[in-house]
Amino acid sequence: MNPLIQMTADEVNHLIYAYLRDSGFEHTAFTLRTEGQLDRSHLFNRHIPRGELVELLSKSLLYVEVETHWRGDTMVTECKAPFSLLRRHECSSEGIGAETNGYSDEYEQSRSNGIDNVQKRKAEPLVLEEPRVEKRAKRSAEPEASDDYFSLPSVSKKKDSKSDSSVDMDRASQPAVNTPSAEIVKKAKTKKAPGPGDDTTPLDAILSLTGHAAEVFVCAWNPKAPELLATGSKDATVRIWNMPNPPDNLSEFSRSPLNPPVILKHLPNSDQRDITSLDWNPDGTLLATGSYDSILRVWTAPGEHYMSHPQHQGPIFATRFSKSGRWLLSASLDGTACVWDVSEKKLYMQFRCHAECCLDVDWLDDSTFASCGADRLIHIMQLGNPSPIKTFDGHTNEVNQIKFNPSRTRLASCSDDQTARIWNITNLFRKPEPDSIPGLGTTTKPDSVITLKGHSDSIGSIGWCPAPSNSGHEIMATTSFDGTARLWDATTGECLRAISDHKRAAYTLTFSPEGKFLATGSGDGWLYIYNVATKERVWSWYAGHDKPGIYEIDWQQKGGINRIAMCLESRAVGVVDVTRVPALMAYM
Repeated sequence: MNPLIQMTADEVNHLIYAYLRDSGFEHTAFTLRTEGQLDRSHLFNRHIPRGELVELLSKSLLYVEVETHWRGDTMVTECKAPFSLLRRHECSSEGIGAETNGYSDEYEQSRSNGIDNVQKRKAEPLVLEEPRVEKRAKRSAEPEASDDYFSLPSVSKKKDSKSDSSVDMDRASQPAVNTPSAEIVKKAKTKKAPGPGDDTTPLDAILSLTGHAAEVFVCAWNPKAPELLATGSKDATVRIWNMPNPPDNLSEFSRSPLNPPVILKHLPNSDQRDITSLDWNPDGTLLATGSYDSILRVWTAPGEHYMSHPQHQGPIFATRFSKSGRWLLSASLDGTACVWDVSEKKLYMQFRCHAECCLDVDWLDDSTFASCGADRLIHIMQLGNPSPIKTFDGHTNEVNQIKFNPSRTRLASCSDDQTARIWNITNLFRKPEPDSIPGLGTTTKPDSVITLKGHSDSIGSIGWCPAPSNSGHEIMATTSFDGTARLWDATTGECLRAISDHKRAAYTLTFSPEGKFLATGSGDGWLYIYNVATKERVWSWYAGHDKPGIYEIDWQQKGGINRIAMCLESRAVGVVDVTRVPALMAYM
């Protein structure tokens, strides 16, 4: 007779693989997939719901609580100590403030000595190399289960005959240590409908473009043809939507595209299908796409294939056209950045600049660019020179994103080390003064860096405000997996506002083109828009309960057109007509 409960190492590997990809750790997931040979498993193409690993672990905690508190034919109801996945529970009626905090000191001591941990791992049939601590923490502020997290299937339990109180079975199902009140549980079970967060914005002000067969990760408005919107998805396709212009009559609303989108099929040879990056060239005639299948592709605006090349040996994480459009940059998991001659349709030079994966690139000018990587370094490279002309170090973990400011005098970076940094590059090309003494340096002012501290988890996105503040200082924004966004004075490093409206990891941000607003998107399904001058939230929109994540935002403002595109976990693309949102038009 087969056991009723079965668990295989293959299933565990796939759950961890799905968790890593949901959390954005693509290169770690790629390593697990390769070493574990997951693509040979019959489970590889099976859909795993987002947050499945966390939800299963939460349900296991629920069972552990029942098992621990069941005493004969009664349940212990006075215990207020929390449960943890990695610590042994000890009952306590004094709650979280108790000296033991519900955990065994002896057990913790043995763990700190490595004895218990090592012995258990030796006995386990499946041994996986654990991700680094900071990687595991990247989602610690964001439970991946849905809002039904508090309404797991109930477990049969008896009440004390002398009391009408019973143990709260939902308590262990949440990752936090506090038991949710009945009011919180009730709210969690109530699903909010998708739509604006206010009562004045008509529902028709937001369009939902459907057609993608999986989560939508990237989007970009065409810089010259405002009707064209490109979107890329996990389904291995890019779609170019032809959006009608908003009607002149304010009583009417934007219409859906009259024709279906042009579909650019990438047809990967493997199951690594995600579209990871999109970038239009400056005149809007070409679209570069990066994919997890390692192939760089370029398309014309009408959707015809222009060029493709398999030079990279790993997923492509970024594509960037130079300002002139002559060059195209690509960054890859293989640790290299490639510069492509667009008109010649060929590789110009491959820069082997990082010991680990190259995560992002940005152009300084038409012959100079910056790259960052998992090796914690930022390099400034010049065409024709295989070695960096400048290297910035200081980050203590992976550097996720880099962006030059509009005046190209400073470079911003953000990292898994929970900091963002602003690097002064005004002296980048300054030559030493002729009277300087070799070995003693020069009178040139050394490069300076401003470190922005305040986030409590990895920072995944940064952005420069197109307009300076009233003081004349530049403003920068960051979003983090700690669920917060922050506005910074880029000159002094002062945090101007810490925004904590999101309840899950904040994935993306963008400023409106004129610099009046900051928009942020999160795994909680909310788009929040803030007035940069007042630092106050002025509008919001909710993506819905089912698959709520907002992965990327692109804001278009050209002539009388003012629109926001959103990439949604629900497989749709949201388009907000800002001219139909009274709360935003009040500031125009």
